[in-house]
Amino acid sequence: MRVLLVEDDSMLADGLCDALQLSGYTVDWLAQGQPVLSSLRHQAFAGVVLDLGLPDMDGIHVIKQIRQAKIDLPILILTARDEIDDRVHGLDAGADDYLVKPFDVEELKARLRALLRRSQGRQDNTIVLGDIALHPEKHQVYYQAQEIKLSRHEFKLLMILLGRPGKVFTKEILQELVYGWDNPPESNSIEVHIHHLRKKFYTSLIKTIRGVGYCVEKVPA
Repeated sequence: MRVLLVEDDSMLADGLCDALQLSGYTVDWLAQGQPVLSSLRHQAFAGVVLDLGLPDMDGIHVIKQIRQAKIDLPILILTARDEIDDRVHGLDAGADDYLVKPFDVEELKARLRALLRRSQGRQDNTIVLGDIALHPEKHQVYYQAQEIKLSRHEFKLLMILLGRPGKVFTKEILQELVYGWDNPPESNSIEVHIHHLRKKFYTSLIKTIRGVGYCVEKVPA
């Protein structure tokens, strides 16, 4: 899943990017609040991790902008403001959860998992489709009870498609979600990953919608 991190402390941002990427997330980083709304309008993200103390504008105003634009993504606040009124103000502005600095990275990842899980209507972190079970936090996937080894990008791509069965993703959106801003892929990388996934699972797992994109089909109830 792709997450937008908005944090002006470069050392903290670097650490969070590394930690989240090791957990399978694609992370893009902004150090200011001004570009956030445009980024969310024109790029595909699953959630936002947002510092309130930004150098160009208050994070509360960024949250209000996001909600006024009818962008319904989970927002996790990071803040050094530990007064109850500050927390209430952030939640009332439209945030979904908050974490007070200093914090433990494992708690941040757990809270982020919970927000993303709820936003997708799932009860737990495991994504199941037919005989496939994917565990995001463990970076493991099983097919017919046998573990299947995937590369980091193959795992991300499969997690995106399994997380929204029936939804058609364009190649361009999949590239954004898998690679983010800082790792431009080869032009045929998505096709290559899909080819490998079909071989490792089964050919009809990922359907090509000609001229549109790719999807996995819902399993009949």
